Amino acid sequence: MSPLLAALIATGIISLISLLGIVFLAINKKTLKKITILLVGFSAGALMGGALLHLIPEAAEEGDWDVIGLAVIIGFSLFFIIERLLQWHHCHENEGECDVHTFAYTNLIGDGVHNFLDGLIIAAAFVVDFQLGVATSIAVIFHELPQEISDFGVLIHAGLSRGKALLYNFGTALLAVVGAIIGFYFANQTNEFIDFILPFAAGGFIYIAASDLIPELHKEKKLSKSLLSFFMFVLGVAFMWVVKIFFGG
Repeated sequence: MSPLLAALIATGIISLISLLGIVFLAINKKTLKKITILLVGFSAGALMGGALLHLIPEAAEEGDWDVIGLAVIIGFSLFFIIERLLQWHHCHENEGECDVHTFAYTNLIGDGVHNFLDGLIIAAAFVVDFQLGVATSIAVIFHELPQEISDFGVLIHAGLSRGKALLYNFGTALLAVVGAIIGFYFANQTNEFIDFILPFAAGGFIYIAASDLIPELHKEKKLSKSLLSFFMFVLGVAFMWVVKIFFGG
């Protein structure tokens, strides 16, 4: 299978995940919260495993550690900036000045940029090695599951109809496919792009896991549920380790 076809299939599957939001609307909120927190734990582990067991070691095989370190920092920083831009437009319950619709569209823009970057990263990973592409795609998929549930809920809360929320969410998800096409082109034009994008992706993965997902696990006050969430985190890391051992990459 060609790297481009593999990347298009992977980003196509990831885009379809955005349609799952409407399914979760039928689930009881309490049950949904339990499911989501387990997904968040596993996702954090998968992203950490993807960054530290797959992307950085692959980049280190022939890369310059100064470039790798800088790229990790840039990736970490960019995802921080994207998140801050979204938070600045967030409506807090005790503030009545924010236009909730504005936040919905800002959220879509941020999500679209994020999905585009995912596409770039996945395509570059498949160009380097098929197994690395699979591992990277798996990490992104497990992150997208809880994120898409959240994004769909945000759009509904903003006042959009279910149909529009589903359509807009799917539209931004398709930017991953666009990113894959562009990423494939650049990855084949210059090795410098691959040398940069792999550790850049690792920085983004580490930021999402450490800043977005793990803090959500800390919000759980019951010790038993916290331990279960941590177990899911470890399971996510172990899963990525198994992928590395048995499938390479």
